[in-house]
Amino acid sequence: MKGIADEPQYSVGLLEGGAALCDVIDYHIYEQSLTEKNAFFVADLGVIMRQHVRWRTHMAQIRPYYAVRCNSSPAVIEVLAALGAGFICTNKSELELVQRHGIPSEDIIYSGVCKQVSQIKYAAKNGIDLLVCDNEAELRKISRCHPNAKLLLQVSTEASSQGDEMSMTFGCSLKDCRRLLEKAKELGVQVVGVRSHISSSCEDDQVYVHAISDARCVFDMGEEIGFNMNVLDIGGGFSGSETQLEMINTAVMSMVDLYFPPSTGVSIIAEPGSFFVSSAFTLAVNIISKEVMIRLPTMSQSSKPPLDAPVFSSSLWGPSADDLDQVVEHCLLPELNIGDWLTFSQAGAYTMGQPLRTTPDSPAPPVYYVISSRDWYEMQDTAVTHEATLKNFSLVPCFHNSCHTEAALSVPA
Repeated sequence: MKGIADEPQYSVGLLEGGAALCDVIDYHIYEQSLTEKNAFFVADLGVIMRQHVRWRTHMAQIRPYYAVRCNSSPAVIEVLAALGAGFICTNKSELELVQRHGIPSEDIIYSGVCKQVSQIKYAAKNGIDLLVCDNEAELRKISRCHPNAKLLLQVSTEASSQGDEMSMTFGCSLKDCRRLLEKAKELGVQVVGVRSHISSSCEDDQVYVHAISDARCVFDMGEEIGFNMNVLDIGGGFSGSETQLEMINTAVMSMVDLYFPPSTGVSIIAEPGSFFVSSAFTLAVNIISKEVMIRLPTMSQSSKPPLDAPVFSSSLWGPSADDLDQVVEHCLLPELNIGDWLTFSQAGAYTMGQPLRTTPDSPAPPVYYVISSRDWYEMQDTAVTHEATLKNFSLVPCFHNSCHTEAALSVPA
């Protein structure tokens, strides 16, 4: 378990005796109101475990590879490692992060489409052989710097690119696959499977149907050229909704049974990111300024203040007030004052990372980890790998309506 011994323990607030997540949030709002009024996250690690159970229930034949770029919080990596997930990394920093948690190299995929030569060499040196490739330039770099690589050919899915500008940028077209496969054979690089590029929060199950059908075509091409094709990565797009998961499972498994039955020996994997972490994190922020543009109150029908309290058409901004710093374009809120707090649920996806403008004067928001006693014991029973994982967690009780200051240790994302 290289690196684990040097890692700090994560202090996790244990919710028991009637304590609830909202109590922990209220406590830290109270604590911050007395000091610096800084933003913070509260993360319920039990949510990640329960999402894993949902995945295992509905997608039992598909192994999840967690997309680290979605949320690189170390405790998230530790929990998912203990639950047996693999990991998708886009750069060296993410590779180093998961390796520090003792993740075996065979459980890591280096998915960055445009890779630096130094990072390809790092992957080669550390035995990370599964790499994603979708163009000849990358193929040539990999052949020079990582001749033992095993490639997943990233294929764009026509259905996924409709109305999604980002999807058009990634993945080779089906008609270009044969040329790349032949070039890989010429360069002596192994191709072992296909990765489908599917945009995040995909709501159309037919995207997955098209992706698996296209993958079968690429498998046939690869096998004809002489490659041993044995990995199918159906990509991401999992929002966290159980309804969506059931819908995708119904569509995907019928196609998998048709094109990749167990007799083929093909491993089926997917890349859930938001699915695991979005609902696990709550963000609390303090109002530091406000500007009244024009007062047009609307009678509230559903906000927490009294039902007859006026609400106003509002927008929320970060401290720079730059166009790129707009948090919410339009919402209805009661009148807020400087010093008031707002909380955002579903705040776990693409909100952490490593902020570009983090400075000593403006550090990343701390993360306070909690878990219910029931979820903790169930996690012990569910954990399937890595004997040393979860031992880095130090549990400290959180009491009803209060939580000791040492009950949760901030671990920078």
